[in-house]
Amino acid sequence: MKPRGDGGAADGTNARAAGELRGRFCARTHPGSTRNPAAAHRVGSDRRRSPEPAAHHTGGTVTSSVTRALTATVRAAAHGPHRECACPAPPTVLADRDDGTVVRHGGTVAKAHAPDADRGQLAARLAVAAHPALNGVLLAPLDVPGTELDGRAVTFWPYGTPVDPDAPEAAPWEEAGTLLARLHAVPVDTLPGPLPPMRGPHKAALALTRMRRARPHQDLAAPVERAWSTLPPWARAESSAPGPQRLCHGDLHLGQLVRHGDWLLIDVDDLGLGDPAWDLARPAAWYAAGLLTPEEWLRFIDAYRAAHGPAVPADADPWPALDVPARALTVQTAAQAIAKSTVAQRPLDEIELALVEACDRIAALPRELPAEPAK
Repeated sequence: MKPRGDGGAADGTNARAAGELRGRFCARTHPGSTRNPAAAHRVGSDRRRSPEPAAHHTGGTVTSSVTRALTATVRAAAHGPHRECACPAPPTVLADRDDGTVVRHGGTVAKAHAPDADRGQLAARLAVAAHPALNGVLLAPLDVPGTELDGRAVTFWPYGTPVDPDAPEAAPWEEAGTLLARLHAVPVDTLPGPLPPMRGPHKAALALTRMRRARPHQDLAAPVERAWSTLPPWARAESSAPGPQRLCHGDLHLGQLVRHGDWLLIDVDDLGLGDPAWDLARPAAWYAAGLLTPEEWLRFIDAYRAAHGPAVPADADPWPALDVPARALTVQTAAQAIAKSTVAQRPLDEIELALVEACDRIAALPRELPAEPAK
């Protein structure tokens, strides 16, 4: 499908309404004037800075007790408990956050999941990732028995090369769109179950809770709260999503792709049944807020449609289907930014301010555009 200057309307259906929505959403920042070429990757992966004690690290050394114990665990998984290690590089901390600690040893990665992760739901998600229907879509876990560490479930994975945040021009937007379309098309009744709900709306609600606990200045929190109040109950994790339930990733951003032979999706912690439009919502929100260029957005959405993704209509404007999830992801990301900046006692940066400003405009929009059924 060729790129279209209208951001996605093939036949003009709802194009005017969607164009007005995007214009009001963006206000001072048009999508074509991206504030920072690398912003979409940094905002989407929430890894620009993290003031909490459990902070993200890239290429870091092992410091905390959890990462030290996880290092011994991943070494045993990689080599066996009694073999000498001849790996040329030391263990590397890929992430150390409240919701997950990840350590690499050679070609093996160990992840200690969040302490409150539901073991039954995690087992179901791991079974889906290992299912043949997801070959070439999701990175499959290693055939190594899982374990526990300080009350946290530990799983093992092959290492994959992540997206380079310093090369935004090489970002795999087409691959992301194609992989999501293939994920959403997997027949749910062929998968092991029962499948849990996709956790996207739940994580949005958690972001609001986190912001409130940080007690930010009311001038910052008020636009986010107003925008949150305009969302329907399902987008606030207060009810089930309407419409057909499909297999969804739940937390799509460029940090969730790695190259392991081909590009694959990673991180099954939020995988489950839900509205597939949620998986498209973060790039849609970046585009609407001016953090993603029209060209990048079209690379993503056109690839999704070319692969027959079911979340949006094949030949009509995608924005009615994406409207509510995109608003929710904007609110979630703004709430996270406010919480982090409040804890760190620093002002919001330009990108974070753009998200808060977008929330202020979302609060003035109609509650939602009527979504057209995907064909």
